[in-house]
Amino acid sequence: MITPFGHLTYCSNIHPGEKWDDHFKALQENIPYIRQQLSPGESFALGLRLANDASIELIKPERLTEFKSWLAENNVYITVINGFPYGGFHATRVKDDVHTPDWTTSDRVEYTKRLFTILSQILPENTEGGVSTPPLSYLLWWKTEEAKRNTIDIATKNILTVVDHLISIEKESGKVMHLHIEPEPDGILDNTVDFVNWYRDDLLPTGIAYLKEKYGFSEDKGKETILHYIRLCYDICHAAVAFEEPEDILNRLDEIGIKVGRIQVSSALKVDFSTDPQTKFEAIKAFDEPVYLHQVVAQTNDGKKYYPDLPEALEDYKEGEQKEWRVHFHVPLFIDSYGALDSTQNAIVKTLAIHKKTPFAPCLEVETYTWGVLPEDIQKPIGDSIVREMEWVKKLLIV
Repeated sequence: MITPFGHLTYCSNIHPGEKWDDHFKALQENIPYIRQQLSPGESFALGLRLANDASIELIKPERLTEFKSWLAENNVYITVINGFPYGGFHATRVKDDVHTPDWTTSDRVEYTKRLFTILSQILPENTEGGVSTPPLSYLLWWKTEEAKRNTIDIATKNILTVVDHLISIEKESGKVMHLHIEPEPDGILDNTVDFVNWYRDDLLPTGIAYLKEKYGFSEDKGKETILHYIRLCYDICHAAVAFEEPEDILNRLDEIGIKVGRIQVSSALKVDFSTDPQTKFEAIKAFDEPVYLHQVVAQTNDGKKYYPDLPEALEDYKEGEQKEWRVHFHVPLFIDSYGALDSTQNAIVKTLAIHKKTPFAPCLEVETYTWGVLPEDIQKPIGDSIVREMEWVKKLLIV
């Protein structure tokens, strides 16, 4: 839906379906009810998630025509696509495979270009759009600095071929779209410090040289082009897990002029071990599940400690040494505590308060996708759960 502070939407990665027919069926079953609850009589924004298989099917002209007709009939519009998970995201083990294929591969490049081609066909007129994507690769796959350096170089050059695609689409159709890179714990771009450093030290110099050679752009024109097409996907959950503050993030971006393509409104688990630590340790065990990665950043007596997944943190836990955990587990936004555990809901409150004063992104996308793996006592029907999430964010924006 359209608000004074940008488009408010939710990501359809909560709905199952890696094939287009399956995902479209889930949308048809859920969207009319959700739209009626949230914006009866008004247009409704949807953040579309398309797996690779679904994108191959949807790009066919007859399928796109069918989908566009359905969008119009149901007063639904799309400005953003989630292009992070390439393959299976439901009823399967995802873990670090969510980064597969990474930005060193032609599969990731072609998938992302395909998503932009699809978005260009369904994006409303006079509206900018974007596709989110992983933070280059998964850091723990690369065991040496040389391997990591090589991965960054290849990924950066591949991302510039997507810039070519976006330049071509904008020239031919006038549609303006951008790639939204999403830092995530244990990505090569783990947080916004990594993202800004990569942008300044790798993307800009490589990109300026590339655009000069290919298009004859001046240095200023090359920099302007990259800043236009490559933006940050600001996931509030991920920033909170990294103990980042929104003011610091925005100041880092402003130093270079990097834009935010979308704000992903999401909340993580927080465990404060300063009181009743044994009860809280037992409580967090309930969130150890086998589908998604739940990286942990721990504040300890000796500083920060990083764990690639919750089981490693649980195994290493020693009472009295751990002060606080931030756990990458997308929990419902409208709840600030889960029994003995807390959430990083306050990070959402702070971020959106800044956004209300000076809007810094055109789209806010609710991204709570872990409903199916939450403990049973906090699971609710999916339609009602989404409505509750969206209403909570809408109220926060309006107050």
